[in-house]
Amino acid sequence: MVIEYKKEGKIVIFTINRPEAKGALNVQAFIELHDALVNFRDDDELLVGIITGTGNVFCSGVDVRDFLPFLKRTANKPWQVPTTIIRGLEIWKPLIAAVNGVALGGGFELAIACDIRIASENAVFGSPEVTLGVFPGGGSTQRLPRIIPLPLAAEMLFTGKSIDAQEAYRIGLVNKVVPLNELMPTAKEMALAICRAAPSAVKAVKEALIRGIGMRLEDGLQLESYFTQYITSTRDFIEGTTAFIEKRKPAFEGK
Repeated sequence: MVIEYKKEGKIVIFTINRPEAKGALNVQAFIELHDALVNFRDDDELLVGIITGTGNVFCSGVDVRDFLPFLKRTANKPWQVPTTIIRGLEIWKPLIAAVNGVALGGGFELAIACDIRIASENAVFGSPEVTLGVFPGGGSTQRLPRIIPLPLAAEMLFTGKSIDAQEAYRIGLVNKVVPLNELMPTAKEMALAICRAAPSAVKAVKEALIRGIGMRLEDGLQLESYFTQYITSTRDFIEGTTAFIEKRKPAFEGK
């Protein structure tokens, strides 16, 4: 298995296990990642996902010898390309990227497709596609300028330069930078904090965040109104407000 899938209570950990290729994603990896993400999406017991790599490499990109020829063959058949959070697969459960080293190209795009990024001190981020004559078509041109200021995104994408973890933190690309041995404990701690919230509310908040980015403010506020009405009809809303009044911890069901 290229993509390891491990459940820990309400959390699932996706590990890119291809150290011989520096975590590069081949066609098989994309197929396995698609299947693992769908399992996570459809399992009501799982609330948060963490994506990480093996050793001190997160993901060095796509396998040029394997995946790029596949993309060329399927250029007019996009339905044959496995969907993931990079493109085509919507998942409203939170995803955390625990970036344990190099995150370049497709690996960078996988990281920025997650909602939260925690980096180890040795992490490196970059989108070097233009230096290879390749278009960064896994979301970099669309997601990166929605995360960091446009001029900084333009500089990274036009030059293909990489940045280290501290620079990534300075410009707001990552939430935290920690020593490598503290990376997974920190990611799990954040995941557990999310798990303590009402699952139905968290999923609604994520969907509102993602969909609202591309909307006018007025439309985004209408979207908020819709979710506000929806959440007040859930059992989680009743349980959360009742627990607050009764001064006890809520027992959310995700419904």
